[in-house]
Amino acid sequence: MALLEVKDLNVHYGMIHALKDVSFHVEKGEIVALIGANGAGKTTTLHTVTGLIEASAGSIIYKDQDVTKLPGHKLVPLGMAHVPEGRRVFADMTVLQNLKLGAYTRKNKAEIEESLENVYKRFPRLKERKNQVAGTLSGGEQQMLAMGRALMSKPEIILMDEPSMGLSPILVNEIFDIIKEVNKSGTTVLLVEQNARKALSIADRAYVLETGRVVLDGDAKELMNNEQIRKAYLGE
Repeated sequence: MALLEVKDLNVHYGMIHALKDVSFHVEKGEIVALIGANGAGKTTTLHTVTGLIEASAGSIIYKDQDVTKLPGHKLVPLGMAHVPEGRRVFADMTVLQNLKLGAYTRKNKAEIEESLENVYKRFPRLKERKNQVAGTLSGGEQQMLAMGRALMSKPEIILMDEPSMGLSPILVNEIFDIIKEVNKSGTTVLLVEQNARKALSIADRAYVLETGRVVLDGDAKELMNNEQIRKAYLGE
C-alpha cells in the first residue's frame, strides 16, 4: 500500500470545478512533485489532502486510513505536516516560539528538545536568530522557519507548497538541498512547485496538472526529457 493515495478527487469552489478526478499516490520514502502552471490546481490539491478544503468527491487514503473528511489538526498527530505557500510564520512571535508551536501535538519534552536540536543542525541560521521576531526574518529565513516548524511535529510525510517562491537562485538551491536531506533522513515529501526544472531534478516521480486534471505522470528524469514538458514548463 502507498503511504498516501488520492483517488478521483473533485473539488468545487461554488460553481467552479477546481479539481477533476485527480488521482496520484506517494510511496514511503519518495519525493513526488506536482507541477503545472499557475491555476492548475496544485495548491488546491495540497489543501484538500491536508484537510483545509473539503473534497466534493473522491477519497484520500493515508496509512491505510480514509482521511478524506478529517480536518487538518487531526492529521498532524497522524504524521502529516504542511509547509504552506507564502511561509505563514507567526510574524509577532520569536523563531523559537514558532518552532515550539510545530510540536504542539507532542508531549515528551526530551524528544521535543531533540527535534529542536535537529532543526538547528539543519538550519543553523534559525539557531542564531532563535530570539528574533519571525516577521523580521528575510524571505529565505522565513521559508527555513516554516520547514523547521513542520519538522518539529516529527512528520512521516511533509507536503511543501512552492518552497522556492520569491527566493534568490542561491537560496533556492539551498532550500532544495535541504528538502533532499530531509527526505534522506526518512521523511516522505510531496512537493508542489512552479519551478518545474528544480522539482524534477530532486523528485523520484512527478504528476503534471493542467486546469484541475492530471495530464501526465511518470519518472521525474523521464519527464525532464519529455519534449512536451520541456516546451511547456522548462522554457526550451
